[in-house]
Amino acid sequence: MCLAVPAKVLEIENAIGKVEISGVSREVSMMLLPEAKVGDFVLVHAGFAMQIVDEKDAEETNALLAEMKGAPRTVDTIEESVAHE
Repeated sequence: MCLAVPAKVLEIENAIGKVEISGVSREVSMMLLPEAKVGDFVLVHAGFAMQIVDEKDAEETNALLAEMKGAPRTVDTIEESVAHE
């Protein structure tokens, strides 16, 4: 099974990006997403940025991952705030 996690792109230099995943920064290859730019949210798997996703989807995925670790349910709150925009 493969699992990609959302990350925010903080820096890009020579096809290496610095991204933030759940408050932790790490370097990933941006070779598969040359169109990605600083501020984008990307799905990261095995050290590679694989796909650009919107911020709402990244927030929902992070909330679901947190719930799996025992955090209180927040996905409904995210969905409600988006509905009111």
